[in-house]
Formats: sequence, C-alpha cells, structure tokens
Amino acid sequence: MDDDERTELVSDLSDLAVYQALLEHRGVRGIVVDCGECQEPHYHDWALLRASLEQLLADGHMRPHEPAFDPNPGAYVSWEYCRGYADGVTATESAR
Repeated sequence: MDDDERTELVSDLSDLAVYQALLEHRGVRGIVVDCGECQEPHYHDWALLRASLEQLLADGHMRPHEPAFDPNPGAYVSWEYCRGYADGVTATESAR
C-alpha cells in the first residue's frame, strides 16, 4: 500500500465514524456495497466495516468474512448516501 492509499484509507475510517454518528441513531445499520465480482450487494454493519478497513490498514489486505445474515436492505445505505447526508448536515450547520 502506498502513502496515497494509506492516506485515503485513514480518511475513509474518519468518514465512517462521522457517518455512523450521524446515521446509526436513525436506524441505519451500516453500508451496502455493490460487489464487482459477484454482482450482488454486500451489507456491512458499522463495526464490521471499521474492522475490515483497520485490518486493511494494518495488514494490507482483508480477510474474507461472513455476509450479514438475512439483512434488511432498507437499514443500509451507500457510501455516497452517507457522504451526501454528511454534506447536507454540514451545510445546514454552516448556514446557522
């Protein structure tokens, strides 16, 4: 992993903490990622995604993990949704 990838990963972990703080109390359980390999959505609870990103940062790779059991797709949002939500909250706070 080069320095730019490491910096981006640290930024992603920081963003993830913000997204969880903003959305978990609203019933969002985590993030859904469309898998390019199997063409299926993968549902990651906040803690699982954090652990995976931390492992990638420490080891340079992630171990395979078990998918969420019978997830409720409505309880997961995309990374882009999280980013947009956080931007909206920031804009609203800045306008006050």
